Amino acid sequence: MRVSSLGRSGLRISDVALGTLTWGRDTDEHEAVEQLELYLAAGGNVLDTSDAYGGGAAHEIVGHLLHSLAADDVVVVSRSGGSTTPGRAFDHSLRHLRSSLDATLTRLGREAVDVWLVHGRDPHTPLDEVCTAMAEAVRSGKAAYVGLAEWPPAWTAAAHRFLHDALGTSMTAVQVEYSLVQRGAEHDLLDYTSVCGLGVLGWGALGRGVLTGKYRRGTPADSRGASAHLRGFVETYLDLRSRQVVDAVCAAADGLGVAPLDVALAWARQQARVSASVVGARTAAQLRGILAGLDTVLPPEIEAALGEVSAVRPVYPQSGAGL
Repeated sequence: MRVSSLGRSGLRISDVALGTLTWGRDTDEHEAVEQLELYLAAGGNVLDTSDAYGGGAAHEIVGHLLHSLAADDVVVVSRSGGSTTPGRAFDHSLRHLRSSLDATLTRLGREAVDVWLVHGRDPHTPLDEVCTAMAEAVRSGKAAYVGLAEWPPAWTAAAHRFLHDALGTSMTAVQVEYSLVQRGAEHDLLDYTSVCGLGVLGWGALGRGVLTGKYRRGTPADSRGASAHLRGFVETYLDLRSRQVVDAVCAAADGLGVAPLDVALAWARQQARVSASVVGARTAAQLRGILAGLDTVLPPEIEAALGEVSAVRPVYPQSGAGL
């Protein structure tokens, strides 16, 4: 794996991060330790997690494994901000974010998290309150770096400016879904992060599993798409447009003599504005398959063809349609 700085920070990260969405729920600790060992052996150094994964169980597994493997050099990226209150998806109040970060550190068994991201956009909490929580996390030493996950471009820019100008704290990274079937981040967000030197963690590099080609002829019984709690997560990309992109990925894979997932991940890794692509697997066998194709490099003509078939339609004002 390639290693580079996260944004303009001094934090060095591998260009593939290991996601832990299924840890503590569909992936037990035995499978998790095998995944982590495979990932570290391949040169990876970033674990992506959240206090929502497995109801906090993923954090406990991460903390236990890092301690037992003495993996002190692993960069832990964690998110907070989700709410269990009915009718409120996110709670970014200072009280909630403080307690969420403290609970995260307790479960991880660590004094600090390397990168702490505030997840989602809570319309009930003023921006300055969210930024205060982020600045507190850095000043208290509970987070080395802070950032945002799944925030709209305009709010990301506002938070970035407020943190710097009003609170004297730097934002380091943003996290957003980014793959051949989801390139919405190209509407402003990636331009902004590139200009301002923010690192980008692109989750869902395999299109929530769809870009592996496994759903072309139906939904496998052992897949996420067949899972009661993840079915909707996958179905988003079973539409006609996504199928056309998957067909193009599979055609490229046939031509190169590699697996479709190798093509999808190679495309994501070759996008210069993305610092790291986050991949996740339910089993160690699945992760082994993902890591096996890390040496895949797309020729310029194939990368361009995939970019064309998956391109997002420009929207106003980028499109200039109002002129």
